[in-house]
Amino acid sequence: MSAPNIIPAAGNDPASAFERLLTIMNTLREQCPWDKKQTMETLRHLTIEETYELSDAILDGDMNEIKKELGDIMLHLVFYSRIGSENQSFTIVEVLNGICEKLIHRHPHIYSDVIVEDEAEVKRNWEQLKLKEGNKSVLEGVPSSLPALIKASRIQEKARGVGFDWEEKAQVWEKVEEELQEFRNEFNTLDNTAIDKEKAEGEFGDLLFSLINYARFIDINPEDALERTNKKFIKRFQYLESKAKELGKNLKDMSLAEMDIFWNEAKNI
Repeated sequence: MSAPNIIPAAGNDPASAFERLLTIMNTLREQCPWDKKQTMETLRHLTIEETYELSDAILDGDMNEIKKELGDIMLHLVFYSRIGSENQSFTIVEVLNGICEKLIHRHPHIYSDVIVEDEAEVKRNWEQLKLKEGNKSVLEGVPSSLPALIKASRIQEKARGVGFDWEEKAQVWEKVEEELQEFRNEFNTLDNTAIDKEKAEGEFGDLLFSLINYARFIDINPEDALERTNKKFIKRFQYLESKAKELGKNLKDMSLAEMDIFWNEAKNI
């Protein structure tokens, strides 16, 4: 039986702490059966899961959990870099230097003599620089696999970055009302079988897109807003379930009037 590995001492500064993580990652990759087996593809879904766990911790305002989840994600980034070096594709040094060079290049108002007036101009410059780097469209930076709601937000932000945007929020709200009416018009018929589901779905998509656009205009993150509503609904619904259980009832056997009593109670908790 081989002797156990010497555990690297905890770092007292960012560089030594990062070096400690790299040392541990290298040891695990070389000696741990599970870590040796992993590929970028097998790690991918785990990374997505860790990112959502970080998102939950941020929405909950749980700083201890945020710290832990950041560590998990940091491990994944180091893991990918280790695999990249094994494949002779890239190293962690190249990854770090690459992001540093990109940040320097895309912040000429900090590292050069470019002058900007506000955040909006910074974003416009960022998108223009990306086009000069070879991107054919400002929308290329929006991952196709993003959830649709987040993707809509990013598309709108990207378009705004090059000046394609409404001038006033009142105009955006008019668009919301217009899309709502168009969606409603699809159902203004006495014969429900005559509804064109595909067209109605398209109008509903337009309505959601315009609502997301308005949220952006009034500085509300639609993803965060919807997730907070999800959490609120879950909390209230679980309260309703617990009260029904106390009464020895199943929800399906309760009337809406009965359920509303407990639902309203849940609102005050």
